[in-house]
This record gives sequence, C-alpha cells and structure tokens, in this order.
Amino acid sequence: MKQLNPSIKHHTLIGALLSVWIFLFAFFVRPFEHGNMDFQIWMAVSIGFSLMAFLCYGVITLLQRFVYSRTSKWNVGLEILCLVVFFLLYLVGTYLYYKGSLVRGNYSFYEFFHKIIIRIALILTPVMVLARRYSIKLIPAKGDDITIKGENKLDILKIKQSDLICISNSQNYVEIFFLEKDELRSKLIRASLKKIQDEFDFLIKVHRSHLINPSHFKSWKDPSTISLTQIELPVSKNYKERILSL
Repeated sequence: MKQLNPSIKHHTLIGALLSVWIFLFAFFVRPFEHGNMDFQIWMAVSIGFSLMAFLCYGVITLLQRFVYSRTSKWNVGLEILCLVVFFLLYLVGTYLYYKGSLVRGNYSFYEFFHKIIIRIALILTPVMVLARRYSIKLIPAKGDDITIKGENKLDILKIKQSDLICISNSQNYVEIFFLEKDELRSKLIRASLKKIQDEFDFLIKVHRSHLINPSHFKSWKDPSTISLTQIELPVSKNYKERILSL
C-alpha cells in the first residue's frame, strides 16, 4: 500500500463498519465465558466491545492523518503499524471494560488475550485491510485544471493542463499558448518564465525563452525546430537532449 485516504469521513464509516462487525461477532458467536453470562451482560459485552472498536479506530484515524499531513507518504510499514496500534488500544480498552463493574469478567489478562482478542483479531483484520484498501478508491481524482497567475490581480488564466501548449517569454510578460475548442489561443500575463517553470514542473524548457507541455510535442521540423500542436518553436542546443528523450 503506497497511498492513504486521509478523509475523516471515510474512516469514520470504516470505524462504524468494524463496530457493527464486532457486535454481530460478539452477539452471535459469544466467545466470552460460555454459559456464565445472562442476556443483559451478554448485550453489555456486545455493545461495549463494538463501541470500543469504533473509538479505537477513531484514534487511529486521527493519528494516521497527523502522520500523513507531515510526511505526505504512506507505506506498508505504516499500514501494519496502524493495525498493531489499533489492536493494542483495543486490547487495553476492552480488558478494562471487561473487568469493570458492568461485566465483571473472570478471565485473566492472558486468558482474555488468548481466548478473546486473538479471535477478534482473526475476524477483524481482513475486514480492516479490505475496507482501508477500498477507501483509497474513494479519494477524489485531481482535476486537470491549472491556474496561471501573474503579478497583477487581473493576470490570471484558468485552463486544463492538457490544453496548455507552451509558454514564451515576451519582455516583462509571458505569452501563454493554449487550445480553446481546438483553436489556438494566447494570453499575455505579467510574470517571469522562471516563476512559471518553478510553479509547474511538468513544463520542459526547450529554449531560454520557451517552455513546452511535452504532451503536445509532435515532431522535429528540422534540427533546431520542433512542431507542437498548431505551433512551432526553436530549440537550443543546451536543451536538445531533453527533447530527444521524449
């Protein structure tokens, strides 16, 4: 797993799913001191253990969001760590509840871990893994729109990245060439070519005065000129190798 869905909303739904799953498991399988609990305590255990799963997963949701916001990265190791932390929290929380005045369970900590938590982990882990993997598919796709801003407040152009063809230097301005309904358009914005290149790293420099969107590269017209969509640009020797690699 190389990605994480940081959405609180989506992970709250996963927590609710885990809570329901634990309730059904506890209520129908009843893996707690068979025959020693009346119906009232049985319900208390089922509800308490399911709510504890929801709360523990809520803690994990906040922790993983914090880590992800700091690193912008996720991997299998962090995913496994989340599962381990969840079950450690769940073990402590449910044992304290189990030994409390409401349930008054008879299992020792070792018995509780061996006879209850391991069973819960076996039936809960696959659900958690599948739900978390599915949540990645719910991440909204990044839009294709980009916004190019200049020094003046009115210097702004919002277009699709796929429609941007190239950007050329024009004294204190840059001229942006783009497609609009399959027709070539251009717009002058007061900005430096370097600023534009730093902001949009997908652009490639082919000349000290020109940046191109490589997706619009068509062919070489001659050794020093390239053809883009509806426009041609010169290529400097210093940048020729980069274009040859496209």
